[in-house]
Amino acid sequence: MAEELTIHQGDKAGQYQALIPQIEAIVADENDVIANLGNICAALKQQFNWFWIGFYLVKGNELVLGPFQGPIACTRIAKGRGVCGSAWQQQQVILVLDVDQFEGHIACSSDSKSEIVLPIMQQGECVAVLDIDSDTLNSFDEIDAHYLKQVVAIVEGFI
Repeated sequence: MAEELTIHQGDKAGQYQALIPQIEAIVADENDVIANLGNICAALKQQFNWFWIGFYLVKGNELVLGPFQGPIACTRIAKGRGVCGSAWQQQQVILVLDVDQFEGHIACSSDSKSEIVLPIMQQGECVAVLDIDSDTLNSFDEIDAHYLKQVVAIVEGFI
């Protein structure tokens, strides 16, 4: 396991390009899912300092809060509800520039202003989602979606 994370400055794509190999190294020799998810959250938080980063795991008919970095969060989310539940149901990335404009947004924190949620798939089924919130509007774009899909692919390799 990598014992230290090197934080990179510069454009967003370059930051991701430097971070993703470090995430791969962090999880390479660890087989515990919770430990790996926790360290991925920490690495993303350290690099980008987003407001909230976490995983929700599919358990039965709801998403249940998993490892995260940030303030306390909603513990359970129904399928199809909010951005996370919608990403689970639709099995696609959902990028929200302004959460107040997303019908049915669940405000776990009124400080959250924009959000991106990516489904984590196994054998054609969503088993978890990666949820990232920012406390500023318009924080996420297609660059984030592109590189966070690579992070999700790492997770799909061990979850």
